[in-house]
Amino acid sequence: MAEIKHIGSLDGLRGFAASAVVFTHIESIYTVLAPIEIAKVGEQGVAIFFALSGFLMAYLYGSKPFSRPAAADYLVSRFARIYPVYLFAVLVCALLSAWPGLDYIDHLVGPVEIIRHVAMLGSQGVFWSIPPEIQFYLFFLLLWYCFANPQKSQALLAAIACLFAVAALLKFPGPGIMLLSKLPYFLLGALAGRIFALQPGRPTHAAVGIAALLLLAVFVPSRVMGILPKEEFWGLPSALAASVLVYLIACESAITAKIFASAPLRFIGMISFSLYLLHLPVMFLMNRWLGDALPLAAMIPLSIAAAYIAAWVSYRTIETPARRFLVALWHDRRIGLAAAKA
Repeated sequence: MAEIKHIGSLDGLRGFAASAVVFTHIESIYTVLAPIEIAKVGEQGVAIFFALSGFLMAYLYGSKPFSRPAAADYLVSRFARIYPVYLFAVLVCALLSAWPGLDYIDHLVGPVEIIRHVAMLGSQGVFWSIPPEIQFYLFFLLLWYCFANPQKSQALLAAIACLFAVAALLKFPGPGIMLLSKLPYFLLGALAGRIFALQPGRPTHAAVGIAALLLLAVFVPSRVMGILPKEEFWGLPSALAASVLVYLIACESAITAKIFASAPLRFIGMISFSLYLLHLPVMFLMNRWLGDALPLAAMIPLSIAAAYIAAWVSYRTIETPARRFLVALWHDRRIGLAAAKA
């Protein structure tokens, strides 16, 4: 089994995927660009996110002993990482939607819709990808148990395999906010992560890097090129492509590491969740406030830059402090409970 360590290139891949979503939404803000369809790479970016989540959960936790305290720590860590900044983004969206005369493009109105999103069951704008992510975090507990107890969990593994096979035959039905519809991305990503963690040595020669870049060059523009049309994108082919891509980038060949482990992409990867959640309102407000005063050629890079700056501020003032506070609060509670039992 290889040593479990931080993989810098995956930070960069996360930053790349988040930037793909930002790039796609330019035409949502500047509708004059929509007819020429300058980019259809947002869904590919989200697919990479999903496969990357599966990969990292299996890679980071799959070799650890499974226990109730470990599972509780894992769930608190995941909640603290996701929910505070997600809740902030939902409230921002609701506020902008209620702002008289603003005409925010991603309307989030009414108590039912707001409650759905607060409960992570909503589907407005970029928020649609959060429910399946959270559902996978819960589902991963089953996978983790199987990884830690392979002899005791053969029946459970068979059941998961049957679920996957039946879902594949049915073409992974259901709304996009449900895990079943995105199951291949998480499961294939987790399989790639487990294989990666168990390998005594990882292929890092140039051919691996070249293969990763070639796959990336085909996968990212796959919808624009008609390889995977929109109605056929979400399914096994793109899930397999995304999972293999994550695996190849994780191998950190010198060719890909120079790109994805570079400081700029790793920085974007660090702020990627805030960027993903907040880029649309920031770019929208920039256009509303300055769109009439500046030419389009200046507004687009300015609004994109504002989105990255806002994401960095959010990461420093909301995302990181909230995560540290909640995790510390949980650890203090665990120590208190242990002391009370003693």
